Amino acid sequence: MNTFLKEFLKAGFIGTLIFLVLTIVQVFSGNKDVSIENLLFEYGVNQIYSVSLYLVNVPYFNYMMRRYGNSLFSFKPLVIAFLGAITLTLVTLFFINMFMVTVIRGGTVSGFLDKQQLDYYWVGLLISVVVTSIFYAVYYYKHKKETQVTQQKIIAKTASAQFDALKNQLDPHFLFNSLNVLTSLIEENPEAATRFTTSLSKVYRYVLEQKNKELVTVEEELRFAQLYMTLIKMRFEDSIVFTAPENVSNPEAKVVPLSLQLLLENAVKHNQVTPSKKLHIQIYEKDGNLIVENNMQPKKVMRESSGVGLQNIYQRYGLLTKRKVLVEKLQDHFRVSIPMLTNISVVTKNQESYISDKRLERAKEYVEKLKGFYVHGTIYLIFVPVFIYLNVRSGTSFPWAIFPIVGWGLGVIGHASEVFEWNPFFNKKWEERKIRELMDKED
Repeated sequence: MNTFLKEFLKAGFIGTLIFLVLTIVQVFSGNKDVSIENLLFEYGVNQIYSVSLYLVNVPYFNYMMRRYGNSLFSFKPLVIAFLGAITLTLVTLFFINMFMVTVIRGGTVSGFLDKQQLDYYWVGLLISVVVTSIFYAVYYYKHKKETQVTQQKIIAKTASAQFDALKNQLDPHFLFNSLNVLTSLIEENPEAATRFTTSLSKVYRYVLEQKNKELVTVEEELRFAQLYMTLIKMRFEDSIVFTAPENVSNPEAKVVPLSLQLLLENAVKHNQVTPSKKLHIQIYEKDGNLIVENNMQPKKVMRESSGVGLQNIYQRYGLLTKRKVLVEKLQDHFRVSIPMLTNISVVTKNQESYISDKRLERAKEYVEKLKGFYVHGTIYLIFVPVFIYLNVRSGTSFPWAIFPIVGWGLGVIGHASEVFEWNPFFNKKWEERKIRELMDKED
């Protein structure tokens, strides 16, 4: 109900503007009875037409948006939308005219049908087309700005996701604790400290090497898991029992890089690890999955978990395969199954192909904008002589047609400046000059 009331008020506002424009044109042409009674009657009639046409065309526009979505403003859907709007407008005008003749003026349906002429529909259709064109232009501008904002949000979210992925590839707490272990080993066992340092450097080298890859072989990931647990076991000594397969059934099988590290880290972070309560972690293969399983002995006091580690794995697998990452929380065990991928082709784009794809994408966008401008310009050129014809047929010496021709023409010029990126006031040179000025001020 609230939505209908808002649309009704919008229709009334637009109808009032149309009435004011038409009244001013007729007053200047000298063909207007400006008595209060006549103005009120004509305003009421104008509102019947304006509100009815608006409330009919808006649901149709919403339907077209639901059907075509963002592609509505491309050539074919836009032509279909305009033809449908014109047809709907003509039908609505027919029934409004019938209502005015039979109800308001007390005529008959047969009398109304006998006197129907095409000329009776030109003015209403013309006004409707102009208002619809303005409506589509405003919505297109709004849609374009919302798309730009959405794209910026996507870029920001992507950057945030990449940051979270990197942040969770190796927990800072792990590094801090590792350095503490290293400090104690330097004093107690320098030889062990040397091995620890070597292992720690290998861990970080692996992280840096694999962070940008989509997949790595299971063998590589298992070797890294062994190395990672070597550091963990130096810290907890004999409180962790870790087992992993030496070989895999399929050497070509691949997994998401650092997924095992995230799962092993979670197991250590969420459970008690003491000599009296040893943490048992095992990695094994089953049904084409690599499974990480540990016994459940939750910490009594533990910082709140963000769950980013598992989400990281979910999202990366979701981009590569339809196979799901399975998480099972049993009474005394926690188990995560990650798919081992075999029949998958990972294409790493080089710089040239990436640039080529971007150029193709920009070219397609530009062609769509160009087609939209050509449609807009063609419709405008068709209606210019129609405006002039109606001005001549109206029998007035006042050139009222100049108002819609100039107003719509400014809209076409604005559309052209956007498509061809031409702006006499704020062009590229102006932007570069202002950027340099601001940079100089910062210096």
